[in-house]
Amino acid sequence: MKFRLAIAVLPLIALAGCGGSNSTGNSSAPAAPVAAVPAPAGQNWAETSAQTPEGGYRLGNPNAPIKLVEYGSRTCPTCGQFGREGMEPLIKNYVSTGKVSYEFRDFLVHGAPDLAAALLGTCGGAQPFFPLLEQMYQNQNGYLDKLQKISPEAQAKFASMKPNEVATTLAEQMGLIDFVKQRGIPEAKARACLNDQAKLEAAAKLSDDAAASGTVTGTPTFLINDQKADAVSWGQLEPLLKGAGA
Repeated sequence: MKFRLAIAVLPLIALAGCGGSNSTGNSSAPAAPVAAVPAPAGQNWAETSAQTPEGGYRLGNPNAPIKLVEYGSRTCPTCGQFGREGMEPLIKNYVSTGKVSYEFRDFLVHGAPDLAAALLGTCGGAQPFFPLLEQMYQNQNGYLDKLQKISPEAQAKFASMKPNEVATTLAEQMGLIDFVKQRGIPEAKARACLNDQAKLEAAAKLSDDAAASGTVTGTPTFLINDQKADAVSWGQLEPLLKGAGA
C-alpha cells in the first residue's frame, strides 16, 4: 500500500503490524568500546536535536560513532512499551555520552491514526520532538482506548474524506489536539499541522521509502549503524548497543 495514496483507517479493533522480531540481527564479534564525546561548551547531547535529511529527528551527537535509528509507530503498543521502558535509560546512559545518537522516524503502520499522531508529534519542530514523543508513549493507552471506541458508523464516513480531514477528525476523537495544547502547541498551530499537505506527503514518503526498500516490515524496527537489529524491546536492544561499543 502506498501511504501517500491511501492514508486509510485500518480496522480500529485490531492494531496489527507491530511487535515481534522482524530483524536480521548481527552475529559479528563485539566491537571495541568507543570513547565518550564531550558536547561543545554550553551544550548537552541529551538536549541536542535536529531534523535529518531522511525526514526523521535525531537526538544527540550528529557525529556519534554509534547511530541508532528507530522506525516506530505512535499507535503501536510494542513501540509504546519501548518508549516507556527504554527512552530514559537510552538517553541518560548512551545519548548523553556522545557515543550514541538516536533518530526516530515515524512509520505509518496503522495508516491514518499514525498520521494524525505523527503530524502533531512533529508540529513543534526539533526541540520539543523527543519530550513530546516520550509523553505520547507514556499516555498511549489513553488515546488508544479512545481510538478503539470510534464506532463503525463513524469509521465508514472516513472513506469520503480527504486524508488531512481524516487525520484531523481522528486527532480530535483521540484527544491528541488537547494533549499537545497542554504541552505548548496552540490549537491553531496543531490544526494547521494536521492540514499541511506538504507535511502529510513527507510523512507518507518516509514510510513508503522504508517499506519499498524492505527495511521495515513492522514496528519497532531498529538499525544500529545501518544494520537491522534483532530487537523490539529495550532489554533486547541495550546488549546490542553495548556490543557495538557503547
